[in-house]
Amino acid sequence: MDLAEEELQMLTIPSLLRESVDIPRRSPNTFYLITLTLVFPLSFSILAHSLFTHPLLSHLSSGDRHGHDLTLLLLFQSLYLIFLFSFSLLSTSSVVFSVASLYSSKPLSFSSSLSSLPSVLPRLFLTFLWVALLMLSYYLLFLSSLFLLLFSLDRGNPFLVLLSSSAVLFLLLGVHVYITAFWHLASVVSVLEPVYGLAALRKSYHLLKGRVRMGWVLVFCYLFACGVINGVFGVVVVHGDEYGYGVLARILAGGFLVGVLVIVNLTGLLVQSVFYYVCKSYHHQSIDKLALSDHLGGYLGEYVPLKSSIQMENLDI
Repeated sequence: MDLAEEELQMLTIPSLLRESVDIPRRSPNTFYLITLTLVFPLSFSILAHSLFTHPLLSHLSSGDRHGHDLTLLLLFQSLYLIFLFSFSLLSTSSVVFSVASLYSSKPLSFSSSLSSLPSVLPRLFLTFLWVALLMLSYYLLFLSSLFLLLFSLDRGNPFLVLLSSSAVLFLLLGVHVYITAFWHLASVVSVLEPVYGLAALRKSYHLLKGRVRMGWVLVFCYLFACGVINGVFGVVVVHGDEYGYGVLARILAGGFLVGVLVIVNLTGLLVQSVFYYVCKSYHHQSIDKLALSDHLGGYLGEYVPLKSSIQMENLDI
C-alpha cells in the first residue's frame, strides 16, 4: 500500500477499510500466524466463556445457592478476564508493530513481532491503566448523574422517566464509543512513538481532533458487529437447546461465529493502526520512515537513539 500524505487525508471509511484488509497480503505468513496464535484465542474466549458461565448462573439463579458454584464462577470469571486482557494486549501490540514494520519497509517476520512484545507490553499496560481510570471515573459520574436525575423526576410520569433515561443512555453510549476510539488510538501511539501512559492519552486526544466522527463511526461499527455476533452466539449456541437447535447445528454455528469474530477483530486491529496514520496526516504530522524503523528496532534490542518525534515532509506507505 503506497499512499502519499494527501491520499491519507482523503481516505473515506470504505477506502480505509479496503486499505486495512489489504495489509496482510504483504506478509501473509506473519499475519496468518498472528491470527492463529493471538487473535483466534482472543475471539474464541470472548464467545466460549458464556458456555461455561451459563450453567453456573442457571444453577445459582434456581435457588440452590451452593458456595462451591459461586466460587467456581468467580474463579472462572477472574481467569477469563486475565486471559482476555492478556491476549487483547498481545494482539494489539503484534498487529500494530507488524503494520508499522511494513510501512517503514523494515523486514517483518512472526518471530520479530513476538520479539517486540516484552518491550511493547509494559507501555500498552500503563496506557490501559490510565484508560481504565478514565472509564471508571466517567461511569461513576454517569451513575451519580443518572441517580440524581431519576430521583428529581416526577415518578408519577413514566413517559418522562423513560424519555430521560433513554436520553442519558444514548449519551452514555456516545461517550463510551468516543473513549474507546480515544483508547485504541492511544494504544497505537504507545507502540509507535516514545510516549505512553498519560502522555499517550494526551497525544491521542490531539490526534483525534478533526477525525472524531470517523473514529466514532469506525468504533461503533466494530462494537455493533461484536454485539450482533455475541447475541447470535447466545441464542443459537448457548441457549440453542431451548430453541430446538440440534447439537450439530450448534457446533457448526459456533465455529462459524468464532471465525467471523476472528475476522472482525483482526480487521479492527488493522483499521486502528491505519487510522493513526490518517490522523497524523490530517494534522500534517508526517512520519519519518527511517526514524520509525529505528524506533521499532529498539524493541528488538537494536541500539538506536530514540527521537523525540517521528516526523518528516511526507509519508510513503
